[in-house]
Amino acid sequence: MSVQYPNVESVIARVVTDKPVRKTPYQVKGVFMRQYPDEAIIPFLDGSYRDKYLYPRVQVKILNEQIYIIGVHEGIDAILSLTEKFDVLDFGNITFEVKNNDFEKSANQFIPSERLIRYRFITPWVALNQMTGGRYRFFTNQEKPSFLNKLLGQNIIFIASEMGINLESKVFTKVKVSSLFPRPVDENNWGAFMGEFKTNFMLPNYIGIGNGIPRGYGSIYGMFNPDTFTFDKSGLQKESENLLSEEINEDDSKIDAVETGDVPRPRRRKIVSRQSSKQKRKKFSKKRSSHRTSGRIFSEEFDIEEAKSENDQNISEDSEDSKFNTEKHHKQQHRL
Repeated sequence: MSVQYPNVESVIARVVTDKPVRKTPYQVKGVFMRQYPDEAIIPFLDGSYRDKYLYPRVQVKILNEQIYIIGVHEGIDAILSLTEKFDVLDFGNITFEVKNNDFEKSANQFIPSERLIRYRFITPWVALNQMTGGRYRFFTNQEKPSFLNKLLGQNIIFIASEMGINLESKVFTKVKVSSLFPRPVDENNWGAFMGEFKTNFMLPNYIGIGNGIPRGYGSIYGMFNPDTFTFDKSGLQKESENLLSEEINEDDSKIDAVETGDVPRPRRRKIVSRQSSKQKRKKFSKKRSSHRTSGRIFSEEFDIEEAKSENDQNISEDSEDSKFNTEKHHKQQHRL
């Protein structure tokens, strides 16, 4: 008897504008918050649902200088409602006229597959945080791919659990990165990779995996031919139809399996109040003058690894983030 899984849907909204969009996801979200403060999508963007949904139900991306809004499960209706009202997007120094919105809706997502499905990271996959990055450095080049496989498998199982999918089967992963040496990302000591992977799990196109999802990191596209990959929608669909999936071979030395019991319980990073952060900065200003601390975290970030040490609990943001929105909406987005 086959296992019955809930029907989890996803939607991709591509916003067609009159000129290329050279902005960040945070800048775009800031415009949404300013122009449409009463829309149902705002709590998904400003952190109001931080504790309710550990995995972000609404994700904003800038891909090929176009705005993509990806909604999964509870976030779908909020996206469809917002895009009905799009006319212009005013960034202050530039205004974009919205010409059209393209939608792609999919059903029966986030479920296991009997075969391996191929995906590519179209933005850097930030696989390593401060803790996992420290462990990764001590592995040999032969051990590193297996470690990345298991990290990816844990993230997939976590996302499935967030969507209400109770997995009874193993998640197999086979990661292929362009280099085993991670590219440093920002001041968080994160490590990022580019490449592709195969897994026996259905994932919606353009969703994020790993750290830094609010910034657009870890975006994926599935079932494509990497030699002819473009952002042309019809081309992508044609390549997807022609691509054959791969059978699961547990004897393959490059594949690893992760089970539900292998995934640590998700936990939030400890939030330090602004007042205590100020006191700490004042107390240790001479010793740590070069390190900026902050009581704010990204509204959609999470850890699925074991707890950090006390020295790792003050998480600082990218120094550019304060420029993304106005002061009012930047505070709203990160309020506790």
